[in-house]
Amino acid sequence: MQNSFYMTLFLVGALIVATIIAVVKKQKHPDRDYEELMLRTKSWWWIIGLVLAALYMGQKTTTIFFAFVSFLALKEFYSIAPLRTVDRRLVFWAYLSIPVQYYFAYIQWYGMFIIFIPVYMFLFLPMRSTLIGETKGYIQANATIQWSLMLSVFTLSHIAYLVNLGRFNEQSGFIGLVLFLLFITQSNDVSQYVFGKLFGKHKIIPKVSPNKTWEGFLGGLVMTTILAGLLAPFLTILSWQQGLVAGALIASVGFIGDVVLSSIKRDIGIKDTGSLIPGHGGLLDRVDSLMYSTPIFFHYFYYITKDFIA
Repeated sequence: MQNSFYMTLFLVGALIVATIIAVVKKQKHPDRDYEELMLRTKSWWWIIGLVLAALYMGQKTTTIFFAFVSFLALKEFYSIAPLRTVDRRLVFWAYLSIPVQYYFAYIQWYGMFIIFIPVYMFLFLPMRSTLIGETKGYIQANATIQWSLMLSVFTLSHIAYLVNLGRFNEQSGFIGLVLFLLFITQSNDVSQYVFGKLFGKHKIIPKVSPNKTWEGFLGGLVMTTILAGLLAPFLTILSWQQGLVAGALIASVGFIGDVVLSSIKRDIGIKDTGSLIPGHGGLLDRVDSLMYSTPIFFHYFYYITKDFIA
């Protein structure tokens, strides 16, 4: 897995450079407030450190790790969502679905993995809600809980399925595939932000996210597509041409995930979904793009590599 190791070294090196830049800026301009920059840098050390630790501990540990991420994301969603007191009984079943969904991912039972939450939980939760006997707010409660399951559990669980799929580049293993998805998704966020700051003039959805511009989106799309094309043969079994398509898909749907969460926050009237990650806000703030890019990349990869023989 030497390619994954090289990618790990690159990530650590990038963090070291970012840390040095943050420290130098703070020392050169003590009159300016760089507290958020320092917090973001420290948080990235923790985030990347925890992800890498889980990946290098094996597929089972990685599956459990992302199940825990889904649990935290779901918990955070319920902390901001307007739910009734009686809905705590529904929330219990929502939490209980996490280990079941990730177990299906771990044993590679594709049929149950792909329909458990969208079909069986979709049918079960309203039935359980009906038995509670409270009809006021019934539609909103069931819609909120089901949608939260789709965003926080169903989408992210596709990472666990990829981890255990067995379609890996010999030089990078399953770690390379996960690093590819995570790195490309986060790089797209950064690229769109940078291009938006440098060249952004034409806003896309000003009422939802006033800082999102066409220049930022298109710049990020181009950069992400190129980067994915370069890294795909290095970290995955995809060719560079297939990597270009993957990059374009990740960039496009990652943007959608970002603005969807922005719509949720504007509807509720909050800036961040939480304070779990210093400098970044909540966990949902950090995985918003990933919630959309993961299932789309999964189905693209699953279809493209269906004839792969280990």
